[in-house]
Amino acid sequence: MREISRSAVIAATPDKIWAVVGDFGALGDWHPVVPPSTIEGGGDANTPGAIRAFAIDGEVVSREQLLSHDADAHRMSYALIQVPLAVTDYVGTLAVNPHPDGSEVVWSAVYAGDEDVVETVEAVFAEGTYGAGLTALRERFA
Repeated sequence: MREISRSAVIAATPDKIWAVVGDFGALGDWHPVVPPSTIEGGGDANTPGAIRAFAIDGEVVSREQLLSHDADAHRMSYALIQVPLAVTDYVGTLAVNPHPDGSEVVWSAVYAGDEDVVETVEAVFAEGTYGAGLTALRERFA
């Protein structure tokens, strides 16, 4: 298994940050480069098993399934179930932890993939998704 992770210390309480990032169905509401998503079947976005689908120009390009959601611990994990990359067993985690300067937001994943996909996964997920999202949170709470 391969791992990727990005983190940021943000000058806000975990509760304040979780109020922004803690809704599995609302990633596109606060993230600057992720398209809006819909919860398939219209169920509760924060119930494990919920599937969010991201679409561009009406075509679903990615789907993720919520594996766990713990509002008290400020932590959720999800699995990629459809993505246009040659990765498997991708499980992402978004966690907001207490920190002396406010909070540390950690966005990480484990996945399986051949060596030739690692650079793309780093660019798309670690930098493009995680990095851009963490930068947006820093700016929001500055």
